[in-house]
Amino acid sequence: MENPKNNKRAVLGLILVIVGFALIAANFNLFPGGWRHIVFSWQALLILLGLFFLLSREAHATGWILIGIGGFFMIPRFWDIPWGWHELFWPALLLGLGAILIVRGVAQRKEPVDDGPDYIDDVSIFGGGDRVISTQNFKGGRVTAIFGGSKYNMTHAQLAKGRNEIDIFTMFGGCKFIIPSDWEIRIEVLSIFGGFSDKRSLRKDDLRDPSKELIIKGIAIFGGGDVVSF
Repeated sequence: MENPKNNKRAVLGLILVIVGFALIAANFNLFPGGWRHIVFSWQALLILLGLFFLLSREAHATGWILIGIGGFFMIPRFWDIPWGWHELFWPALLLGLGAILIVRGVAQRKEPVDDGPDYIDDVSIFGGGDRVISTQNFKGGRVTAIFGGSKYNMTHAQLAKGRNEIDIFTMFGGCKFIIPSDWEIRIEVLSIFGGFSDKRSLRKDDLRDPSKELIIKGIAIFGGGDVVSF
């Protein structure tokens, strides 16, 4: 059975090789005309990130959207048109973020999360706040943070039996989870120009229950988050 992590490493390795060849070509002035400024542009970076999502079989919808945004703003570099990227940057960014949220919402409807105190279903855009979760049967949920973020305090909560998942999406934002140090946690967040880490310190008297597991998965672009404990 194919390991998805190995697949992502192979795709990342291929992208690094391509970037390495591009840098060599740039240093020896091998790019014709103005191609150097095209290859090393933020539009090309978005297209490259989109290809990474597609080839690594992670978040295909997000990959296509990033490629579309990068390709759209690449048009003025090839054709003389009456508008430039600076005139449409924010509208296109909002359209892209909206499309990502719509696609993720449709995809998540196939695996719905029940409402109630045992789940998180939170969206932070240009803001955020602090939430306290005290349920004794926490089962996961969804968190979206764009240009903002929130803090989730689960110090007095208990994890439900079995596999529990929190699906996160952060872009130019982040989130923090305050979780007891004895919870069994696995982080499967794909980070692009960001990061997500478990900063808890395991105490000697902590006994983790392997029958209860919390998986934090999702995507962090120009943002991220962390897990801490008191």
